[in-house]
Amino acid sequence: MLNHPVLPTTIVGSYPQPDWLIDRERLNHSLPPRVRAETLWRIPEPWLGEAQEAATLMAIRDQEEVGIDIIGDGEMRRESYSNRLATALSGIDSEKHGTAIDRTGKANPVPLVSGPIRRLAPIEAQDAAFLRRHTKRPVKLTLPGPFTMTQQAENGYYPDGRAMAMDYADAVNAEIKDLFAAGVDVVQLDEPYLQARADEAQYYAIEAINRALDGVEGTTALHICFGYAMVHHGAGSTKPKPKAYDFLAELDASAIDVISVEAAQPKLDPAILAELPSKTIMYGVLDLSTPEVETPEIVADRIREALRYVDAKRLWIAPDCGMKYHSRHHSLEKLKAMVDGAAIVRAELK
Repeated sequence: MLNHPVLPTTIVGSYPQPDWLIDRERLNHSLPPRVRAETLWRIPEPWLGEAQEAATLMAIRDQEEVGIDIIGDGEMRRESYSNRLATALSGIDSEKHGTAIDRTGKANPVPLVSGPIRRLAPIEAQDAAFLRRHTKRPVKLTLPGPFTMTQQAENGYYPDGRAMAMDYADAVNAEIKDLFAAGVDVVQLDEPYLQARADEAQYYAIEAINRALDGVEGTTALHICFGYAMVHHGAGSTKPKPKAYDFLAELDASAIDVISVEAAQPKLDPAILAELPSKTIMYGVLDLSTPEVETPEIVADRIREALRYVDAKRLWIAPDCGMKYHSRHHSLEKLKAMVDGAAIVRAELK
């Protein structure tokens, strides 16, 4: 049983990687890579792994110091949220990449599936054990979900997307079980393409997600969003984010325990949360399209709005996604405001 206070705080997934670890200018001016992008790293092998561990310790300590309740590793070892796992599976062509249209409408290099997708060995379990060793608080680790990985690959082997998604789901299922065995308290699937490809998601996304969770014991979460604020709809963009999800209510029928939604930047109408009556909600209360830091009272007001539709026992507090594109300084200030805002509302509930 996950032990946390009412209105627990957490990060969604990423946290700013330090400038000495990764080329942040290059990172900020490119789309999240779907294939490996080793040139982003400033530290060469054989020292890269040790440097990534040092950055992970920094992320853990930062979260502890500002008072985050459920700690993540900040995805310090990753070039993007998805490409590390997606390129480590068998069935991916090692000689050439495929091409797929991303959610900005541009063609992007992606894994080319040329054989059966299989997970041959644990991929993130060592990272999970490292995270577990270095904090006494509950911990959460993220994985790309089977539907999103299917959308971020070129299919050169399977008869259709559904068949490919089922094998991705089996690979994710094995990985989830190893993460829980390593001591993780929450495993989160990142599934942004449920929104980006909502029509196709209607056909097989819930089936793939439930297959990924078959036989899993432990608290599971799923993140769905409109895309990184600083990439898709950042400062100066003339295209606002939608104010409602095209694929959300369907998730109430899934086996996932916690649904993570971004709400601050898109000014999501919290009434939509009533469409998930059986789920815990991880609610985004920090707008990451701007470095401007919310006050704790602004955060508290956003939480109060959500509580009109979700009982406090079913509400977790988080930023919107994409914190890796912010500076460490701004991220710390925003997270501190989030923690303090949650504390304000927590005190009102007593």
